[in-house]
Order: sequence, then structure tokens, then C-alpha cells
Amino acid sequence: MIVSVLTAIFSISPVISNAQLGEVDNQEPINGVAMKGANVSVKQNNYDVPSPPPNYIDDSFRLISEAGLNHVRFLIYWEAYEMNPEAFMKEIQSVAAAGDKWGVKIIYDNHQWHTSSWLERKGTGFPTSVFENNSKYVKGGGGNTPDPAAKLFWTDWWNRSVKDSQGRDGWILMADFLKKIVTEVDNRSSTLGYEILSEPHVNNVDDWPKIGEFNTFIVGELRNITQKTIAYSMNVPVDLKSPINITPENLAKMAPADKQNVVFKISVYGVPDRDAYQKQRFDTFLKTRDLTGIPIYIGEWNNVVRTPGEGGVFKLNPALSDLTEDNADKILQAFKDAGVWGTAFWKWDYRAADTASFNLVLNNNGTLVPTKYYDILKNAVATVYANATNNTSTS
Repeated sequence: MIVSVLTAIFSISPVISNAQLGEVDNQEPINGVAMKGANVSVKQNNYDVPSPPPNYIDDSFRLISEAGLNHVRFLIYWEAYEMNPEAFMKEIQSVAAAGDKWGVKIIYDNHQWHTSSWLERKGTGFPTSVFENNSKYVKGGGGNTPDPAAKLFWTDWWNRSVKDSQGRDGWILMADFLKKIVTEVDNRSSTLGYEILSEPHVNNVDDWPKIGEFNTFIVGELRNITQKTIAYSMNVPVDLKSPINITPENLAKMAPADKQNVVFKISVYGVPDRDAYQKQRFDTFLKTRDLTGIPIYIGEWNNVVRTPGEGGVFKLNPALSDLTEDNADKILQAFKDAGVWGTAFWKWDYRAADTASFNLVLNNNGTLVPTKYYDILKNAVATVYANATNNTSTS
């Protein structure tokens, strides 16, 4: 058995050397899902979150384990904590307990999408306290990357000029929030690590080194209380033709100074070589890895189609997007061939999504029922990683 395990481990052919990877080395890619909770997903300015089915957390981790998956990237929202800290932490505790019980590792992801529900009803992430002190952050002003209100906020965030109503520094406030999570779960056997901030916005070329300063600050703060894996995220928008100049050299500027036990989280929504643009995009991230020596973590993946919408902006088209056995195998095989550190499928959620392949499970009158995409993912992992070990040690 020892010989077979060692053979599986050393059969990996990563693009960069183990010496470059710090403590995250000799590592089989870990396959899992990006999972949404209930109380950790509540929005301060939008309360219409349906209740989860009974035993949602435990049933989810059981099904995830039975699918041959070994980790969860668990989404948490800072504004949900600010709204109800007690309910938030109670759910975190139940997630950690379920991970321990079913042998599933967890990365706690400080998630944001369209910045915050303060700026946009469908947005989520940053809490009300960092907006209400400043009249220039107009409520409902729009939180997506093209929106002037979002651009204003993110420019201030990278300039470290965002303060709460008591004048406290936003970076310190976020670090304090993350430390609460770390303090609660770091001693759990299921805790694999933490993600600093998912998909931050970049407005101009001057932002790249500022994001590096932010990541350096947060990693430094967390390293005072944890030595577990820390993930930092790619930016949005990811348009290789954008004036923000997305190059491996600029992406590398986002890396924290302390690279030990750190991974770079990216999202991939299609077969990496589906077309010339997808291949160029994926290669850009691989070249970034070569420059920084930091392993890549595919924190979100699926297969989607985007078509031009209003103003020529490409938007996800649910009707044309689908995941099949074939493209699931191709996507995972591309990740394996590239030697990525891990993958998390988007997504695991009891709330139904418009894009069918985003639904691994559905809530059927209080019962969590797997969809066909659950089986597609399960089979793809079994096929592509048939000889892989489920090793999630970070040292």
C-alpha cells in the first residue's frame, strides 16, 4: 500500500518544481465543490433568503463525500456576519462539524459578488458599515465592474481610504472578521484553509501592486494565528483585451510577499482549449503561476456560454450553457494535465439556479435531491482522477 501511494504521489507532473511551492507540495489536486450556506449568505439589504431543507449541512457533506469529492470551498459573506453574528457562527460550527464527521476538508471563502447588497440588490459581500459613513457611496448605485459606484468604492478600497462609521480602517476590519473565522475553526481537522477575498475588482493598471499590498497585509495578519493554506483570488473583470492590461506580469503583482502555503484561486467556465481565447486566458494564469511559484486553485469551474447583451457586454446565457460527461471530462483532464493544486465545481446550493448545470442538488419538499449534474461530476472525477489519492495535507 505504501508503495502504491508513493507511486501515485510522485506520478504528478506539475509545471513548476516542488521547491517553488513552499509547503504546498507533493500534492494531488483536490476535487470538491463551491458550496453556499444559509445564514452565512444573508444580505443586509435583501432578506428574501429561503430556508434550507432540514439537515442541509450534514446531508450535503454526506453526498459530497459519497461522490468521491474531498473538499468544500464554503462561501461566507462579511455582511451576513454583521447582520447576525450569532446565527453566522452557529452555521460555521455546523459546517466544521460536518466536515470532521464525513472526512471532507473545508476552505472558508470570504466571498463577494457585485460588491455588496448596499450597492445592488443582487450583490453581496461587503457590510453596510463600510458604506453608510460616506455619502458618495450611494445606496443602490450599482455594484458590478462597469458601475461608477462600484468603481469608486474599489478605488478607495485599494487606496486604503475606506472607513466605517467610527473611522476604522477597512483593511483592519476585514482582517478582524477573518480572524474570527480562523479562531473558530482553525483547530478542526476538516479545516484546510481560508480565502482572503473572492474576485476583487480592478479598475485600472495602478491597482495591481495595491492588491499585492492588500494581500500581503491580510496574509500577514492571518499568519499570526494560522499556518494553514491561504488563497488569494484573481480579479474581475477578466477580459484580456481590457485597458487594465491583464498580463502574467500584472497578475503576479497581486501575490502576497509571504508565499508559504499560499495558492492562487482562479475561475474557469469552459474547456480551457475550447477556442483560442479560452486557451490564451488559461495560459495567462499558468504563466502567472510560473512567475510567482504559487500553485493554482480552480475555485470555480463549470461550462457556460456567454453571448453579447446590452451595450455589447457578454453575459451568461443559461439556455445555451450545459455540462455533459464529455466536456466535464475534458475540463478536469485539462486541469490535471496543467498540474493545478485543486478544483471546486460551481456550485452546491439548495436554491435553484437559472443555469441548469449550476444545480448539483435541488430542494424537493425538504429533501436534498442530487441532479444529473451530480452524477456527471462524480463520474468525471472518478474517470480523470482514477489513480489519484485523496491527499489534502498542506505540508
